[in-house]
Amino acid sequence: MPRQYDALVIGSGTAGQTAAYELNRHGLTVGMVEYSQRPGGTCALSGCQAKKWFYEGAETVARSRHLSSMGITAAASGGWLELRDAKNRFTSRVPDNTVNGLKEAGIDLIWGRARFTDRNAISVDHQQLSARYIVLATGAAPMRLPIDGAQHMLTSSEFLELARLPRRIIFIGGGFISFEFAHFAVRLGPTNTRCTILEAGPRPLRSFDKEMVGLLTDASALEGIDILCDVNITTIEKSGDAFSVTTEDGRRFDADLVVHGAGRTPDLSGLDLETAGIDSTRQGITVNEKMETTNTHVYAVGDCAATIQLARVADAEAQVAAAGIASRLNGDQNEASMNYFAVPSVLFTYPQYGMVGTTEEALQEDGVTYKKSVGKNLTWPTYRRVGMNSAAFKLLADEKGQLLGAHVLSDNAAGLINTCTLAMLNRIPVETLYRQSTMSPYPSRESDIIYMLKPLIA
Repeated sequence: MPRQYDALVIGSGTAGQTAAYELNRHGLTVGMVEYSQRPGGTCALSGCQAKKWFYEGAETVARSRHLSSMGITAAASGGWLELRDAKNRFTSRVPDNTVNGLKEAGIDLIWGRARFTDRNAISVDHQQLSARYIVLATGAAPMRLPIDGAQHMLTSSEFLELARLPRRIIFIGGGFISFEFAHFAVRLGPTNTRCTILEAGPRPLRSFDKEMVGLLTDASALEGIDILCDVNITTIEKSGDAFSVTTEDGRRFDADLVVHGAGRTPDLSGLDLETAGIDSTRQGITVNEKMETTNTHVYAVGDCAATIQLARVADAEAQVAAAGIASRLNGDQNEASMNYFAVPSVLFTYPQYGMVGTTEEALQEDGVTYKKSVGKNLTWPTYRRVGMNSAAFKLLADEKGQLLGAHVLSDNAAGLINTCTLAMLNRIPVETLYRQSTMSPYPSRESDIIYMLKPLIA
């Protein structure tokens, strides 16, 4: 007889835990399936949380370097090994904390790999389980690249476990991972560290604003990061402690380390989704706004779904799925739904690049009329005081004064973008936001937002 639950959650990452705890809070019997002996998910163990230990160190080094001619007599130097060890003191506790938290909540943790055997049933290493509803939160894995010698690349997780960094590093792919890790390396690695980002497409960071990406690329180049596009890599070869990367047009790049930074793809391995009538594509599991799959008793949330791969988006999706399941079990009709209208994202480079909403090129392609406020290489006092020469912004609004998109290059882009996100979610017109922001703590990056908004209401 299969063990039965109200809900089964597959995966113990941030999305899985959020869903499980929410379902548990509604009084449901919940089981969680996890195959890794280090439960807790990518975000906590080797992603969002783990990388921030290196970012905080890199920001301190970068800021002190910028201030070296403005009163800081000795710039900070980075200790990669010490930061790694500090990071590991945090991540080493994640698995036990995950297990203990689930146990205290009364959520069963079931070890093994899940595979669908029916629309509402799975097997976990030959153990049969059934549930009225199932939530898939299996996350993502490094994208497989068709490159001869791809086995020589380090994954992002392996990169964060290195005891030391070499001077020459190549990052394959021009996305989040490559940009952030390259900025860590040139601040925390040996003196004169050089990083090269090789991107197959015509430009890096394709989901971000093209003009703003260009400004970040320029700022990166000044720090020792070269970014090359339209690079079709054919082979990666290892000779002793060195590597060479060869391209289709015959170019060769030599390095001491090659890192996979081309992104991650949904991890759907071994699930046998077809058995449960669940559709998926290369982008992930097909879901609707309620996070239901094509089998309406199965939900998918987080990086395994064909949505946006961000940790807080995963949490929001998990909350929607859990609320929907609870409503259906209670016979309610007021099910929650996801809205991706204003999803903020921040690239933890230095300067940070934060964005929310749409890009200017997307508005142009869609023929949308818009107003724009833009500033580059800002010389405002808030940036002069920290020696930052690359700060920039771009705000986009419709004819009625509603923000459509916001883009900020700054040492506090996350805070500024959060203000814009809340304005978009609450439909606050730019003129109202300007008035409400006048009394922001001054002088600060947040108080600068009135200068950004002013051209949109003039």
